[in-house]
Amino acid sequence: MLIRYGYELSFECASPTLMVCLLDAHEDRAHHIVYDSGFKTWPANGSSTYRDAFGNQVRKFMAPAGPLTIHRDSIIKDDGLPDPIVENAKELPLDRVPNSYLVYLLGSRYCETDKLSQIAWDLFGSTPPGWRRVQAICDFVNAHVTFGYEYARATRTAYETFEEKVGVCRDFAHLAVAFRRCMNIPARYANGFLGDIGVPPDPAPMDYNAWFEVFLDGRWFTFDARHNQPRIGRITVARGRDATDIPLASSFGPHRLAQFRVWTDEVDQAVLDDLARRSA
Repeated sequence: MLIRYGYELSFECASPTLMVCLLDAHEDRAHHIVYDSGFKTWPANGSSTYRDAFGNQVRKFMAPAGPLTIHRDSIIKDDGLPDPIVENAKELPLDRVPNSYLVYLLGSRYCETDKLSQIAWDLFGSTPPGWRRVQAICDFVNAHVTFGYEYARATRTAYETFEEKVGVCRDFAHLAVAFRRCMNIPARYANGFLGDIGVPPDPAPMDYNAWFEVFLDGRWFTFDARHNQPRIGRITVARGRDATDIPLASSFGPHRLAQFRVWTDEVDQAVLDDLARRSA
């Protein structure tokens, strides 16, 4: 399966402003990319990349005063399989969790384990450990929280999501991640591209999506409390403790987002051939 994905964002800054962005497919998918336009800006503007503490590739640039548009268009080869389900996957004893993953058991900016610990054990303490406990948390969050773009709030935490019962995909992910950490299951927040592949098309404008990964049986598994079903064609961009670690764009000075466009669509070989021919 071939998936075309990309973005076009336009910013306006009153003065030259340092920006860092996490917008491109994670490096662990680099060998699957079969076409890439490269990172482009209008007007032309230099940029560089660096690796953050969580292994994500971050793009860094000085946005000039005035408008700046950034763009990238790529095609990736995907196996076309939905997120795996491994119902017999077990929790590891905590002393066997790799040291570098212990951070994913701790509270973080948006995942207040201290406030949610007793709630989590009251809700899920009697559920079978392992995969079924993780899925029980997904089922609860999916039923407990109502999704709506009108509910978006950048400062909403997991505990506030539990109390308010509304949110967007990042809020679903934060609450589910916090519950899992309360139950001593390592969980990390993730975001990326997720198109309407294998599901009815969503008429809302496409956006980056948030989901999370859980460490069971010595590997990371993908879960998604908002959609609560295996999905096809996820393209991970970044992973971290919560949204604090992996914002799509951060500026060290004021900016206005004038345009935000994201695409993720299944395409055929003819599209790849045409793009390759035009870029030759």
